[in-house]
Amino acid sequence: RLHNEFGKLLAGQINQFSKSFNPELIASHGHTIFHQPDKGLTFQLGNGFVIAAETGITTVADFRQPDVALGGQGAPLVPAGDRLLFDEYDYCLNIGGFANVSFERNRQRIAFDICPANIILNHFAAKCGLSFDKGGLLGRSGNINPDLLEKLNSLDFYKKEPPKSLGREWIESEFLPIIADFPGSDSDKFRTVYEHIAIQLAKSTNKPGKMLVTGGGAFNKFLIERFKELSVVNIVIPNSETINFKEALIFAFLGVLRI
Repeated sequence: RLHNEFGKLLAGQINQFSKSFNPELIASHGHTIFHQPDKGLTFQLGNGFVIAAETGITTVADFRQPDVALGGQGAPLVPAGDRLLFDEYDYCLNIGGFANVSFERNRQRIAFDICPANIILNHFAAKCGLSFDKGGLLGRSGNINPDLLEKLNSLDFYKKEPPKSLGREWIESEFLPIIADFPGSDSDKFRTVYEHIAIQLAKSTNKPGKMLVTGGGAFNKFLIERFKELSVVNIVIPNSETINFKEALIFAFLGVLRI
């Protein structure tokens, strides 16, 4: 029922948008509810059929399930757009709920999830009554716990070769229990998680090059500061429109490619 109701909500937003613009095509990613590609499962909330019925506009939806059915990870799905729309960059990094990267290797586009990012940072911010850690101010205030940092960096996921992807299930079963079991203040744990993310971002790209960074994490000054200090790449933070809308732009483009 929620699948249908969220589809109707999205359709209502699109119909409002259509009063000022005249869209010919809708490409709707939906909202990921669970993601278990190793079991052939992934689900994005927001019924595309309902969107099409309520708007009367051709709709492309449910991008991830076909990729998983074909043996893929279903995530990340932006590399085709990275390659064709942002080819002046050697690397395209998106720091959203999870951080993911895409780049060329042996004339093939490689893409994978790197580590949790905003999904875990927002978890700690919520403990302080905030929806997110603006500029990384909360994370900056703590001290690194070396033992916790080593434990996080030793997680099995980081030893896997791509393609690979992450979901909330992994956070709940693998990541959060480690943090919960360690003594110390939330402030120190928060600072340690920041360092962990920066280290994993830096490790994902070990060759110099030009990197475009987008997603909400690109606004996190402290995270970007630590990433720059650890990384060998030339990090480019674009204008706010590109940061906020690059993934939406690419999904619209994927819809066009599908049609």
